[in-house]
Amino acid sequence: MKRVFIALMALCLLAGVPTLAAADSVKIGLMGPMTGPWASEGQEMKQVLDLLAEDLNAKRGLLGKTVEVVSEDDGGDPRTAALAAQRLATQGIVAVIGTYGSSVTEATQNIYDESKIIQIANGSTAIRLTEKGLKYFFRTCPRDDEQGRVAVQTIQKLGFKKVAILHDNTTYAKGLADEAKGLLEKEGVEIVFYDALTPGERDYTAILTKMKGASPDVVFFTGYYPEAGLLLRQKKEMNWPVPFIGGDATNNPDLVKIAGKDAAEGFYFLSAPLPKDLPTPEAKAFLAEFKKKYGNEPASIYAVLAGDGFRVISAAIEAVKSTDPDALADYLHNKMKDFPGLTGTLSFNEKGDRVGEVYRVYKVDADGNFILQP
Repeated sequence: MKRVFIALMALCLLAGVPTLAAADSVKIGLMGPMTGPWASEGQEMKQVLDLLAEDLNAKRGLLGKTVEVVSEDDGGDPRTAALAAQRLATQGIVAVIGTYGSSVTEATQNIYDESKIIQIANGSTAIRLTEKGLKYFFRTCPRDDEQGRVAVQTIQKLGFKKVAILHDNTTYAKGLADEAKGLLEKEGVEIVFYDALTPGERDYTAILTKMKGASPDVVFFTGYYPEAGLLLRQKKEMNWPVPFIGGDATNNPDLVKIAGKDAAEGFYFLSAPLPKDLPTPEAKAFLAEFKKKYGNEPASIYAVLAGDGFRVISAAIEAVKSTDPDALADYLHNKMKDFPGLTGTLSFNEKGDRVGEVYRVYKVDADGNFILQP
């Protein structure tokens, strides 16, 4: 039997049929919302990682092996994400990129940490995610304390004195709302309304009416783009012209589709620079390559931030010549400095947070375009 097995292996090699050894690969996981309310984010994350892996394999792969992206759908739901993480943790992945929502990421952190799998989140900005002392957790997106500071600066710059804050009770939205509330109160800005809506509903006129009764100069909404689009549309239907400012989770082209261009016009939101505004040569080259393959540039910065997660873990594997999680974590924490990422230079501190200021302010124009503000 042993001679037969050896003979079969030899025949496979002669015929060009891949054996187990020849098929050996470096597996990098992707966890994103491929379905559900944030499906456009997850689908674009997959496109970005598939393209980057294809490029890497065309050049050299990693450690002389093919790079394989192993994807799981978290559905934008913490319970679904925990099951997805458990599946990924059994598939021999070196690292996982994702995910988008903070509460979804939080449901997976301990699973990956206990499995000693590097996790690099791309859209999860909640402060507490990096306050747990998790050795293997990193993120390419910034944190909500930075976002809170930029929100307060924007509100003050625009001259608003009375602010309504609306969140959705998710880890991200509640955390950002609390951060902004505390900072605004320190600056002497009056908070006239502070409450939460229930995500996934179709009619928000009741809470809009309640906010209107508080007579704010501006509404700061810290939830996600599906609800933001509905709020903008329904407040216009109510003939309530109060300006809205959104957190970075409102940054998605679907916001305009949901709200309509007329209702979305004038909406401000905070975000890392959009793909079209990325200045680096690496970004411009990648965007051109993405457009060539898929017919359009990526619409979401969070997909590009996922790409940066893939690129930094690939660089770390090449640098340490290993897929050992402790060596990779040490390299990312202590040795990777000013890596030329698609979204700017990347370094991580001892908590796994990205170093440096990232947030910008955007405004929706009459045509539904997102315009970077000076």
